[in-house]
Amino acid sequence: MGTDTVRTPPADRAAELRREQRGWYFYDWACSVYSTSVLTVFLGPYLTSVAESAADADGYVHPLGIPVRAGSFFAYSVSLSVIVAVLVMPLVGAAADRTGRKKPLLAAAAYLGATATTAMFFLDGDRYLLGGVLLIVANAAQSVAMMLYNSYLPQIAPPEQRDAVSSRGWAFGYAAGSLVLVVNLILYTGHDSFGISESTAVRICLASAGLWWGAFALIPLRRLRDRRSATREAALPGFRQLAATVRDMRRHPLTLAFLLAYLVYNDGIQTVISQASVYGSEELGLGQSTLIVAILLVQVLAVAGALTMGRLARAYGAKRTILGSLVAWTVTLAAGYFLPAGAPVWFFVLAAGIGLVLGGSQALSRSLFSHLVPPGKEAEYFSAYEMSDRGMSWLGPLLFGLTYQLTGSYRDAVISLVGFFVIGFALLARVPVRRAIEEAGNPVPDRI
Repeated sequence: MGTDTVRTPPADRAAELRREQRGWYFYDWACSVYSTSVLTVFLGPYLTSVAESAADADGYVHPLGIPVRAGSFFAYSVSLSVIVAVLVMPLVGAAADRTGRKKPLLAAAAYLGATATTAMFFLDGDRYLLGGVLLIVANAAQSVAMMLYNSYLPQIAPPEQRDAVSSRGWAFGYAAGSLVLVVNLILYTGHDSFGISESTAVRICLASAGLWWGAFALIPLRRLRDRRSATREAALPGFRQLAATVRDMRRHPLTLAFLLAYLVYNDGIQTVISQASVYGSEELGLGQSTLIVAILLVQVLAVAGALTMGRLARAYGAKRTILGSLVAWTVTLAAGYFLPAGAPVWFFVLAAGIGLVLGGSQALSRSLFSHLVPPGKEAEYFSAYEMSDRGMSWLGPLLFGLTYQLTGSYRDAVISLVGFFVIGFALLARVPVRRAIEEAGNPVPDRI
């Protein structure tokens, strides 16, 4: 327990927690613009075009003398950023728990990522290598910062409030992503009327995400508080710390069982997010403007979905609500298989279905996991959670790609992802969450 909470009257303590919660929401508001505008919409196509302009006659670029197809450079950069994050997260998470100084680490990760994103304004001409480095730094920093941000949840919200608090955080993030994406799309589509080139418009959109991230990160950094740790052990190097965390998690097998279920169904969620635009363009023959509007629709409806599922969790419990969302994901994918080509209205309906379950299933998974974390190990355990969220979502894209390679059909590739939600449902249904919470040493909420 932090020394700053001793002898604090309950009413004052509740007011302090509400203030921290409001500040905590704003980190999602700050950083989600990076995920939406940079990663999902603008950077992939733009960095690929920059790499292609630097490619040789055979279509290859040569970072550090290694031949790489220009069209693969963005994907490889994302993969490398994940490897960097996997190496760094366990070390930072353990250091945060053992020193109790999460806020300076969160500030360092957030502003490293925001600075790298802002510097993408200088990504023009044939500077593909600069773009790759900035992407690796920004993406890895984002993962580390999100791990630290998530680890605050058990400390700022009592058990009965966590579903609602987590859902509001996701809703804030999707709202910010929607707002900035609308402004970016106005600039991008009307760049001629603003007297700038398409390339300049994209670079402004990329840099604006970094400025937004840095500006609004000030709010949580002012309101969140560090909790001093009773232990002052030294953190272990990268993979040794990860191994130590896994060994500790083996003492809590039910927590590990939930994490396995989450890894499976979240892999399906992340694959749908990353491949939906490919399905829309290649299989359904939809244009770029249609796909961007669909992404915006997902962002807007994810706000309502996160808040609605938070209310459902209060009535029926987080586990039941997540299980219901997995059924909804399965139905949505099955419907996607039958979508007619060249019919944007039905693709928008599919996007609406994804948006309504996207934010809630992620928010409630985060809050449910927070109940399963042993006290004092929040950042360390959330580093494993974040790696499940970001660092291990590779099987779904692999299955999607192999299915398309073997069948030549993106419809078959989409329907192959149903297995992740069915298996994830079965694994989660078997986890006795009340007993898992008790064995982690935490109080059990009335509804879980």
